[in-house]
Amino acid sequence: MEIKHVCILGAGTLGSRIAFQAALSGYWVKVYDIKEESFDSSKKMIAKIAKGLIASETYTKEAIDAALTRLSYTLSDVEAVAEADIISESVTEDSALKQKVWARMAQIAPEKTIFTTNTSYLLPSSLAPFTGRPTRFCAFHFHDVFYSKIVDIMPHPGTDADVIEILHDFGQKLKQVPVILKKENNGYIFNAMLLSFLGAAGKLLVNEVATIQDIDKSWMVNFHVPMGPFAILDSIGLDTAWHVTHQLPDANSKAFAALLKTYIDAGKLGEKSGEGFYEYPNEK
Repeated sequence: MEIKHVCILGAGTLGSRIAFQAALSGYWVKVYDIKEESFDSSKKMIAKIAKGLIASETYTKEAIDAALTRLSYTLSDVEAVAEADIISESVTEDSALKQKVWARMAQIAPEKTIFTTNTSYLLPSSLAPFTGRPTRFCAFHFHDVFYSKIVDIMPHPGTDADVIEILHDFGQKLKQVPVILKKENNGYIFNAMLLSFLGAAGKLLVNEVATIQDIDKSWMVNFHVPMGPFAILDSIGLDTAWHVTHQLPDANSKAFAALLKTYIDAGKLGEKSGEGFYEYPNEK
């Protein structure tokens, strides 16, 4: 199967990045969302990424402009999937919502279409029954796309082996490094490790061991990296982090999820909203 047309469900932070990279890689891309304002945010984000890619001489302005002609947005899910060879779903990390989305895609997507979810923590087997085509469904999970270029391929027990092969090839064409999981695991590989790291930082903060800034400084200086755990959470999105954390059973995770919820309720979602643990674009 040759992939030419890509559908992205969700014009958020990661959905926008995947869409832009797919367009840069020569694919025709349609991005679907239920909110018009999501498209404005997506376009601003892509413009910022494009500026950096041109400055670093990763792509020329001509290549960027050509890619943007292959990228379009729509509020119609029927239009979004009409020609899709593959769907990449990046909607909010909520099981019931994702199940509803896939039940709808089962009704309107062409028979040829491969279904993939970009879920951060849910298992594909929990969504597969709602797709109407479980053999053509797989978790296909991106990280940053432009700077952290791993893409996780995590099949459920019913995923067709040919789909895994197609996704491996597609991941490489998107200039990512595909890694294939031998079995389902919450958080894939990297996120499973990252969750322990972020959880430890959250425990330190909730227990008032140190401030946000000093916890981040300790990690940054010791590992010679530009971001600590709370800046990383801001880049992920505090709403995404909450959706994962509040489902964990231990008391420390529950307490940290409660703290995250206070930020979310105040509209502080992280970098994408202009403020989270830090203020953007001039975070201290």
